[in-house]
Amino acid sequence: MRCELSAPLLVKPEVWMRSERETLSRHVPVARTIDYMLKRWIVSALILDRGRICLTNAADERALRPLCLARRSWLLAGADRGGTSAATMYTLIGTARLNDVDPQARRADALCRIAETLQSRIGELLSWN
Repeated sequence: MRCELSAPLLVKPEVWMRSERETLSRHVPVARTIDYMLKRWIVSALILDRGRICLTNAADERALRPLCLARRSWLLAGADRGGTSAATMYTLIGTARLNDVDPQARRADALCRIAETLQSRIGELLSWN
């Protein structure tokens, strides 16, 4: 569906930007903006080939909202080490959710198995495994 319906919509702006860019001096702010977009146009066109790529970043913004709301509460929570620990925990929880795994059960399982796991095989405890 994306190839049929969205491809024509992506071709028109690219053709327009290329034709307009030829008429502009490189010092014009709009020309710099067009150059920026054209350099990254291939990445924008990936949405046609890869259905897993979301057209908006709304899901990412919703996932970050609780962190932004709690950020003020964490100002006095500790030093850099606490921030690193929090980032690690959020990464583990987020990875578990992305892989349709219950984060609490995942942590309990990892904690039970980590003591008997060799350091070279610690990657086997990751959620996607």
